Amino acid sequence: MRLAIIAVGRLRQGPERELFEHYSGRIGWTMEVKEVEEKRPLPPPRLIAREAELLRAALPRGAVRVALDRGGRMLSSEEFARRIADWRDSGVGDVAFMIGGADGLEPALVKEAELSVSFGAVTWPHLLMRGLLAEQLYRAQQILAGHPYHR
Repeated sequence: MRLAIIAVGRLRQGPERELFEHYSGRIGWTMEVKEVEEKRPLPPPRLIAREAELLRAALPRGAVRVALDRGGRMLSSEEFARRIADWRDSGVGDVAFMIGGADGLEPALVKEAELSVSFGAVTWPHLLMRGLLAEQLYRAQQILAGHPYHR
């Protein structure tokens, strides 16, 4: 199984990138990051729609799509790990996690996803979400391996 993080914005040098690299480097699954960015100054509704177009175009063909959205389901780490195990065990080739820009994901894109996940009721900066996601993916890997990291 291959994982993809499809994200709006460029992750530059700094603490957010260091956090992401710290956890993503520990993940045993093949993982790629695709960054998309609209550089034109568009009004928020048009920008969100344009970012959705860019995200859709970057998705691996046939991938299970997971939207990271504050309106999504709040899963425990164990539930998140079980979802990944279910996809892995059912022969899913690719799982793509979509992270929107500062204004979030287009609602239609969230509805198209097989799963929408929230990392809590608070709003997280979109560049920080990559690190948080990488940590949860690493944690899921460790849970599935029976490793004590999670305890």
